[in-house]
This record gives sequence, structure tokens and C-alpha cells, in this order.
Amino acid sequence: QVQLVESGGGLVQAGGSLRLSCAAAGSIFSLRRMAWHRQAPGKQRELVASTTSDGDTSYANSVKGRFTISRGNAKNTVYLQMDSLKPEDTAVYYCNGDITTLIGTYYDQWGQGTQVTVSS
Repeated sequence: QVQLVESGGGLVQAGGSLRLSCAAAGSIFSLRRMAWHRQAPGKQRELVASTTSDGDTSYANSVKGRFTISRGNAKNTVYLQMDSLKPEDTAVYYCNGDITTLIGTYYDQWGQGTQVTVSS
């Protein structure tokens, strides 16, 4: 069994930065496809950024050039660096991905989410 735990959310002024972390707990061998999603009040959950096991990345147009997804030196961590934050970035951010453990791969795992609030 695996668990994704997000951290790093909080309140920040517009123009500021936050760094979200997603740590996978369990007998982790590797993180495969990983992504960050977000859901604002009254809106559908949307894909913000993703990365493949080969290191390819993609971003939503709304965050391109401002957000960066990366993998940590530890094999079980993914980050989302968020710069030049805007009030419209306010949402609950979720980590999601496919995780390989010593006994198999767990697909489409989700964390519990971390709140990001950007004040104007």
C-alpha cells in the first residue's frame, strides 16, 4: 500500500511564491507518471503539471512559465514550484501518480490535497 502526502500550501500575496511537496510513503521503488492537479471552489479539478518517468514535463497554459514540476533527489518526492502567483491560482492542490513498489505498481494514486490561497 502507498500513500501520497502533500505539504507546502498556505497563504501568499499575489506575485509571491510557494513550493509544494509530494512525498510517497511505503515501500517505494520509483515514481512513474506524476502530476499536480488543482480544484478551486465551484470548479472542476484540472491538471496543472505532469512529468513522466523519462523527465518530460507538461503544463496547463494558465501556469506555463510560472510553475515548475520536478522530482527530488530522493526517489519518492515530487515538487511544484509556483512563482508569480495570482489570485486565480487559489485552489486545493492534489498530487497524483503511478507508483512502483517492491511488490507492484499502484496506478492513479491521490493525495489528500493542500490548500493554496493567493490574496490580491
